[in-house]
Amino acid sequence: MRTLFLAPALCLTACLTASSALAKAKDALVVPIKTSSGQDAGKASFHESKKGELTIKLELKNLPFGEHAVHIHAKAVCDAPDFKGAGPHFNPDSKQHGIQNPMGHHAGDLPQNISIGEDHTGTATFKVDYLSMTEGASNNILANGGTAIMVHEKADDMKTDPTGNAGNRIACGVITASSAQ
Repeated sequence: MRTLFLAPALCLTACLTASSALAKAKDALVVPIKTSSGQDAGKASFHESKKGELTIKLELKNLPFGEHAVHIHAKAVCDAPDFKGAGPHFNPDSKQHGIQNPMGHHAGDLPQNISIGEDHTGTATFKVDYLSMTEGASNNILANGGTAIMVHEKADDMKTDPTGNAGNRIACGVITASSAQ
């Protein structure tokens, strides 16, 4: 008799756990990223914690081997082949470029480069407290029509204004509220 009672309880616990995991996944904003030729370059997932920390998870593919800068750009535009329509780095506080810049950095500057392996794939996770998806926040990446996530051809030197010597833009994804899944 105990076994029969325990089985439904275990099922209920498992179902609630699965439901909770699905609800958390729905809170993420998932952005497809394309190369300048339109090839699938992977995706970026954005999730804001209750503490206000934004986690950006990159899963990239079909990109050249090596270190690449990743930035958030000011406009929600990915116009191949050069992606110039995305504008400069997201910079609501009018600061200079580079995480290592003593005068402060653009909000669109991410804290590290991404390494793409010989198989042309790479992953990275960034946790930042200076970007937001909160309505009304000055650093909201969804405000004013959104922003873009950009992969550059070279690594960011983390200090040279305005772009960190990161080179051309090679992959892009549009970040908007309608990207939410």
